[in-house]
Amino acid sequence: MAYTPLIAALVEALRGLPGVGPKSAQRMAYHMLERDRHGAQALAGALQAAIDGVGRCRLCRDFSEGETCPLCADTRRDTTQLCVVESPSDVQALEQATGYRGLYFVLMGHLSPIDGIGPSDIGLDHLGERLAQGEVQELILATNPTIEGEATAHYIADMARDLPIQLSRLAHGVPVGGELEYVDGGTLAHAFNGRRKV
Repeated sequence: MAYTPLIAALVEALRGLPGVGPKSAQRMAYHMLERDRHGAQALAGALQAAIDGVGRCRLCRDFSEGETCPLCADTRRDTTQLCVVESPSDVQALEQATGYRGLYFVLMGHLSPIDGIGPSDIGLDHLGERLAQGEVQELILATNPTIEGEATAHYIADMARDLPIQLSRLAHGVPVGGELEYVDGGTLAHAFNGRRKV
């Protein structure tokens, strides 16, 4: 279907969102233009405000509207614990699901030599400086259980190996309520090898 140039640009911009294919992008574009122009203007304004006003925290690299994010600025957090995650959404997931009261370090990605993403691209030089300051006593590696996430966790563990820091890695395995026969082989093997005493 041939769109006008402005509609084509809108559909193409919406396709850039994760999980949005051509049909969904068209449906969203048409909905905003046909039925919700006020909502579309509010969305455009909120998006522009976020682009202009949201940066990165100077300490943890999470999204922040100020120099320091609210978590790093909270004096009640345990500054001796540092949890390394790949993205800001990981911080939100851990905050909502756990009682963790330490601080975070957000990589904004993972090591991927194939894509040209090296240690400095994900802030590992900054993490190294932070660890060298000596305040962190426990480093929790919470990268994703992918090949790249595991490689990133291994690289960080090597960085911290000679420092007086306790290293831990998030457990991976059988989900709560899951049945063994339906769990994929890789997850089951990881869970079996990471078993603990009862």
